[in-house]
Amino acid sequence: MNNPVYKFISDFKRKYPFTVAWRLRKNSEVVAKHLSPDEEILYAFAAQKNDNPLDIITTCVVALTNKRILIGQKRVVFGYFLYSITPDMFNDLTVSMGLIWGKVIIDTIKEKVILSNIQKEALIEIENNISSYMMNEKKKYEYRENIEE
Repeated sequence: MNNPVYKFISDFKRKYPFTVAWRLRKNSEVVAKHLSPDEEILYAFAAQKNDNPLDIITTCVVALTNKRILIGQKRVVFGYFLYSITPDMFNDLTVSMGLIWGKVIIDTIKEKVILSNIQKEALIEIENNISSYMMNEKKKYEYRENIEE
C-alpha cells in the first residue's frame, strides 16, 4: 500500500528523534486509509494522544491536509481510532513546553485534543504549520459566510 503519510512521519521522526512515538507505519496507515482522492498531506507529526507524560502507549499520527486535520491511532490488537477536525470546528491552539517534552492542545468546539511527549524543538514547527494552515482556512470560511449573507 502506498502510504503518503508515512513519508512525512518518518521525516519528522528523523528530525525530532526524542519525540516518544512508535508503530508509526501502522498509525499512518489509519490516516492514509481515510484520505479523500483529492486530499493531499501538507504536514504530519507524531505524538501521544493524552495528557499524562508517563502514558507512552497511545501514539498517534497527526496529519494536516488541504481539507482538515486527521488524527489516526491504530489499536494494539484490532481496530483503530480516527479523529477529523475541520477548520470550522477549530477554536484555538495551545503549546506548552516542559523540561523534557512539550505538548500541543488543539481546542475544538466540542473537545480539547491533547498531544504530548513531543520533542521541545518540534513545538515551534508544529505551531507554525497548524496556525498558518488554520488562519488560511478560516479566511475561506469567513469569505463563504459573507457571500451567503
